Amino acid sequence: MPDSSAPNSARAALTEQLIAFAGDNPPEVVEELKSRLATVLDEGGRVGLARLFKRLATTGSDWTYYPSDPLARKIHGVVGDFALGAESVLEGKEFLEKVRGRSAVFLANHLSYADANVLQVLLDRSGGSEVGDRLTVIVGPKVFSDPMRRFSSLCFGSVKMPQSSDRASDEAVMNSKDVARFALDALKVVDDRRRAGDILLVFVEGTRSRTARMQRALAAVARYVEGNDDMLLVPIGISGSERLFPVGIERVHRTKVTVRVGAPGSAAALLQGTDGKRQLMMDAVGCAIADLLPAEYRGVYGDATQFAEARALGASVFRQ
Repeated sequence: MPDSSAPNSARAALTEQLIAFAGDNPPEVVEELKSRLATVLDEGGRVGLARLFKRLATTGSDWTYYPSDPLARKIHGVVGDFALGAESVLEGKEFLEKVRGRSAVFLANHLSYADANVLQVLLDRSGGSEVGDRLTVIVGPKVFSDPMRRFSSLCFGSVKMPQSSDRASDEAVMNSKDVARFALDALKVVDDRRRAGDILLVFVEGTRSRTARMQRALAAVARYVEGNDDMLLVPIGISGSERLFPVGIERVHRTKVTVRVGAPGSAAALLQGTDGKRQLMMDAVGCAIADLLPAEYRGVYGDATQFAEARALGASVFRQ
């Protein structure tokens, strides 16, 4: 029997926060959401809820790895089903088969702080939960800036990584010495997660686009694709999630999101084709991601006359 003895006040408060987070819905939808949340919370029980609240209070306090929380992920799946209707899809799931049992890095564009959550929900929905179980997301400090964002981060593994001053904002801004010191610590953690078999998810622009159009991929992201010649690199194009959480809004707006998974490429082939030039490496990845997106999302990679060398390299590495 599920243990339903979790403290009523804590459980009720969490339920109300989640319903508010899910946005404005008609009464019948709210009742369905309440019912499904009650089932999940019953299954998690007192112990699961207490563990989740403890994680919410402590997650993000250091530059390290934070594992997913099983109850958070189940709750997240329920809320995600309401936020992402049946029209939201993951395309290219046949390419996910190629990463089973392999070291891999997912490389994606960035539209919303919920992009990793969207990917997690659509992986689970499309039968890719085994891949989702291995997911570790490289995240900036702002992900841990409030309880609901911390909750979202507990739906997958994550490594807290400092951001350079030109990509950080508000309390996440640090001087260059601190960024370098904390980044070195976090990169050691990333290497540990690779050895543990995790699949990294990295947003190549370093911050979400404010216009939904791709920004140039950061050369520094190349550090996540170096050092393992057997690793697969998987481009991922996300469109529509900018409407899920418009900039400045912290509540869900139900919308259609499409995630397209591209053909994996070899890290060794990308490195050999660039002779160690990190910006060229990441522009090749940026072009491969842009090819998975509708034209209006491609941004700096939308002009076919630009980045000719990177575009040719990307086409040779990420072949269908």
